[in-house]
Amino acid sequence: MSLADLTATDLLSRYRDRSISPVEVIEDVLARVEELEPRICATYALDPDGALAAAQESERRWRDGVAGALDGVPVTVKENIATRGTPVPQGTAATVLIPATEDAPAAARLRDAGAVIFSKTTMPEYGMLSSGVSTFHQLTRNPWNLSKTAGGSSAGAAAAAAAGYGPIHLGTDIGGSIRLPAGWCGLVGLKPTHGRIAVGNPYPGRAIGPLTRTAADAALALLVMSGYDPRDHTSFPSLSDEYTGDIRVEDLRVALLLDAGVGLPVDPEVTAAVAAAAAVLEKAGAIVEPIAPIITREMLDGLDRFWRVRSSADIAALPEERRAKVLPQIRSWVSTAVELSGFDVFDGFSQMGAMASAVTAVFTSYDVILSPVAPITAFAAELAYPTDDPSRPFEHIGFTVPYNMSAHPATTVNVGWSSSGLPIGAQLAVPHHQDLTALALTGYLDSQQTERRDWPVG
Repeated sequence: MSLADLTATDLLSRYRDRSISPVEVIEDVLARVEELEPRICATYALDPDGALAAAQESERRWRDGVAGALDGVPVTVKENIATRGTPVPQGTAATVLIPATEDAPAAARLRDAGAVIFSKTTMPEYGMLSSGVSTFHQLTRNPWNLSKTAGGSSAGAAAAAAAGYGPIHLGTDIGGSIRLPAGWCGLVGLKPTHGRIAVGNPYPGRAIGPLTRTAADAALALLVMSGYDPRDHTSFPSLSDEYTGDIRVEDLRVALLLDAGVGLPVDPEVTAAVAAAAAVLEKAGAIVEPIAPIITREMLDGLDRFWRVRSSADIAALPEERRAKVLPQIRSWVSTAVELSGFDVFDGFSQMGAMASAVTAVFTSYDVILSPVAPITAFAAELAYPTDDPSRPFEHIGFTVPYNMSAHPATTVNVGWSSSGLPIGAQLAVPHHQDLTALALTGYLDSQQTERRDWPVG
């Protein structure tokens, strides 16, 4: 196995016993990036020289016995999470490129822990697509099948993780933007309890979390990044627990949600894979019960209206020459915002609360909600939306978006493969603040997989 494919837990163990060095690892990761990046296009602002210098400093800290919790571990950060000295284009050519003056909270905590941040990763236009389509970045592709999307909006993070650009990749999520690409790329993706990781520019539904190949690596990243930061009034103190991966499945009350109630119909292969995961839990003693859809058409359409007006306001504030650079599908989507009344917008905003109440009601009876991550497997890379229709942009987020609105943690795990060889992800949502429980359950399901496939380019 290449050093680039080692997990963060393996790397830390081997740094500790001096069998490998951070410099050797980052050199291997950079070689992997050089080989694959022309086809995958996952990186932005790649910094080989800075990475090698940071790895050398990490090597010294390990030698001196003062290494941090993620010292020497290669990490990428999604481009909309600020890192000092690098512009934040938000996936669009309409942005004026001004270098960020400081690290965002999550990036600062990773750097303080000794992580080697060697690159940013790509995202689609304003982060409002579940694909890699962007007027600024090259089109990011899925390493499992280059004709397919890696998902979005954490497109580059997911592609980098699946391709073996090191073990930990940081993304953001406001409607499924960590979990959807993680599911379509066969990864663990965690949208934590809102406030668990300080965002820096908080907004309803927005969260930051890791995309990794293992639950243990996601937990490592979570524990490092959690904690209060005054730049985010919604953040709260650090997790004090350690991650052991232990989980008691017996008597766990599992709500099985196989129909989102809105959006695209669920592919039968997706249904079968998630149902098989439920059967694994049931065999281990969990109490699995099917539940009716949690959200309604009114809720999803209301949220669409609110987001459309929000994005329209942002784009309208741009000078005309910059507005013209925005992706045509986004401009088409926001063009109808002027037709909405104040009552329409308020009702749309209110649907976020309605979703939150609907999810919370389920957790009065269940410990876990198990569902698909998405109703379909990865779609064509060139499409902005799986519907290819700007008037119906959110028909695939019915399983993911409720937990953004309710602030509950939710994670993904690969539970099977389509007949064409694409990953199928399951989502596990749990009550507030039980992030480590979600990851432990993710690790358990992963350990029970009967079919293992080599990573696509590892």
